[in-house]
Amino acid sequence: YAMAAKKGLGVLGFSVQKVSDMSWVLDQYKTAIQEAKAIGAFVNDNVMVTSTAICAETHEKAVEIAVNANMNRFQSLVFRYHDTFPRPEAIPQWPETLPEYNAEIIELLIAEELLICGDPSEVRAQCKRWEQAGADQLSFGLPTGISYEDTMTTIKLIGEHVIPSIDTDPIHRTTRFRQSV
Repeated sequence: YAMAAKKGLGVLGFSVQKVSDMSWVLDQYKTAIQEAKAIGAFVNDNVMVTSTAICAETHEKAVEIAVNANMNRFQSLVFRYHDTFPRPEAIPQWPETLPEYNAEIIELLIAEELLICGDPSEVRAQCKRWEQAGADQLSFGLPTGISYEDTMTTIKLIGEHVIPSIDTDPIHRTTRFRQSV
């Protein structure tokens, strides 16, 4: 992150660790970007993090969706596809996958800041942690095991209740960087 920042580059990261474990990396980026020498047209002070998000009308419904979403396979594949990530010992080597998740595991993932999941106010608070840690953008992936209806509910609830309270500027900050050149 710091190396990219020194070159004036934005970073796309994946939330494979707790938010609190990533804050020092984001802090290093934000410190290094202050003295960036752009290798492109402008200094792109932008950290985007991709995380899994499930939002429903109630916490219980969101957890139920997560339990049935085949997330164990998704998480197992992350460390196969992104082979540059160090694979934690708890993640089995491919083709083995993690055991199926139950409600207790989903609750643990939420508590450990490894999954954005809950009702709109919970999801907002979970997203705010990334903002406070220094992320400029947060994008969401949804596991393939989620139904179309639950996917659309997540998008609708995040769009109506989460984004407006966090992203209050109608102009994307990268657009501002481009316009300043």
